[in-house]
Amino acid sequence: MASASIPVYNRSNNPLENSSSQNASRESLKMEPLAVTLLPGEERVIDKDIMYICPFSRPVKGKVFITNYRLYFKSADADPSVTLNVPLGAIGRVEKMGGASSRGENSYGLDITCKDMRNLRFALKQEGHSRRDIFDILFRYAFPLSHGLLLFAYLSQEKYEENGWSVYKPMEEFRRQGLPTDKWRITFINDNYELCDTYPTILVVPFKATEEDLRKVSTFRSRGRIPVLSWIHRENQAVICRCSQPLVGMSGKRNKDDERYLDVIREANGTAKLTIYDARPSVNAVANKATGGGYEGDDTYQNAELVFLDIHNIHVMRESLKKLKDIVYPNVEESHWLSSLESTHWLEHIKLVLSGAIQVADKISGGNSVVVHCSDGWDRTAQLTSLAMLMLDSHYRTLRGFQVLLEKEWISFGHKFASRIGHGDKNHADQDRSPIFVQFIDCVWQMTKQFPTAFEFNERLLMTILDHLFSCRFGTFLYNCESARDTNEVRSKTVSLWSLVNSDSTSYLNPFYTPESSRVLYPVASMRHLELWVTYYIRWNPRIRQQQQSPVEQRYMELLALRDEYLKKLEELQLTDSSPNSSHLSNSSASNAASPTQHINHLHTPF
Repeated sequence: MASASIPVYNRSNNPLENSSSQNASRESLKMEPLAVTLLPGEERVIDKDIMYICPFSRPVKGKVFITNYRLYFKSADADPSVTLNVPLGAIGRVEKMGGASSRGENSYGLDITCKDMRNLRFALKQEGHSRRDIFDILFRYAFPLSHGLLLFAYLSQEKYEENGWSVYKPMEEFRRQGLPTDKWRITFINDNYELCDTYPTILVVPFKATEEDLRKVSTFRSRGRIPVLSWIHRENQAVICRCSQPLVGMSGKRNKDDERYLDVIREANGTAKLTIYDARPSVNAVANKATGGGYEGDDTYQNAELVFLDIHNIHVMRESLKKLKDIVYPNVEESHWLSSLESTHWLEHIKLVLSGAIQVADKISGGNSVVVHCSDGWDRTAQLTSLAMLMLDSHYRTLRGFQVLLEKEWISFGHKFASRIGHGDKNHADQDRSPIFVQFIDCVWQMTKQFPTAFEFNERLLMTILDHLFSCRFGTFLYNCESARDTNEVRSKTVSLWSLVNSDSTSYLNPFYTPESSRVLYPVASMRHLELWVTYYIRWNPRIRQQQQSPVEQRYMELLALRDEYLKKLEELQLTDSSPNSSHLSNSSASNAASPTQHINHLHTPF
């Protein structure tokens, strides 16, 4: 990937030309060489001498560089050198620390809360409003949408060999699953997002259901999110369908079309009773009746059984992760670690999500079709369907297959990434914020720990995905749904995260991967078998960072590199031997000589 040259700071072209930037201190205008390579499209905005209040050591003097993409800090004289490289998209909150009359060393400066489990504090000199320029610039570029600016993904000029937008093609994925069949058909009724503005344009529905049936059902499902097929079992034809809650309300409304539609789903493979998995605790589902929602009652949906999975809502998950951050950053709560971790309930929530997905996968394996929903069908529903599909279908455990899974179940089906993450939005206290997708990736990590040879991708991929969930460098996770992405021309004006990943795929491969096409994975969802993902949640602690790669994996990678070196030398020798100048070879031996690839295939490296 080509790097951009460092642009010259030109005040007349500065988009932040205002009173605060005009008063920028003299040293901030002397643009020094930057110690990090800028991305194509990335431009420097301001430099400033500053003091970083490092939570792991003493305060560190240095210089902070702010671009339209990142905050970069480099220490001046610390040994070892201290650097920070923070995408502005990962910043959730910027506050002023102290005032002009504050007393005490390093009491005046900036307090920055990040979305990726860390906080940053910087101190400045108190005289002459020295923080005003950097605060204004940081606030503006960290929250571009709140200031009428573009997200960095639209400014990036990165080019990659691979086009990540071509990874997921709905028709190809449905064909891979064996669709359509005589029981299931593909419909384009949502081609203009008229049936449901948060669903994709291509849907799979029961063959017997007409377009008019679909329209009638959509009036009885929250946000018009009707039950549609996510995955079908090739052998027993059991299906996973996803949707939102029925609009039952306090009066207990019924909709004959909705009841008949669910029965058609049940009949498609002869399931005796359709299992409806409601992700919510039952008390929440009952409470939702007060706002017009509800659940499928046994009296009206007679050929269905309803199972509540007790997974809590977005607000509970947000508070749980906050508690986790409190005990791991900046310092790990050592004295009462187990009780402190338990009090966050984070692993308990992970357990409930995994347990629910296991129940879905088990029903499907047994030949019974299921319908999965929560309230609106874009948070807990996405967690359950995608995890169950990961357990059932080995294709989704490959590097490319996992990308398809995320594109399909999360991105195309309208998980509200913009609302849950708050890309470019200064409203950090918005009640829509929640780490639902982070929680899902944590569940995937738990599975990779329990089945270390079953996944083609490694932990680095999962961490890269989460880093760019926040960074706004790629268009992949921007906006709430497909219709919003179309309106904002995401595919034509931004780069996909999968372009980065697939242009350097070897970095994201698991060396222990062993393909097993028919194996269903059932992770153990008990507290004894679940772990805190230390290398993600506590990675900013320098002690943890030193221990990240396991010695076994490190040694294995060294051996693979050694093997590749030997293979290369062997191929060079064989090419030399088979060249026309090799006079010592007889015609007969030359004609019978094996090709380099034949030799390579039979090479056994004696490790």
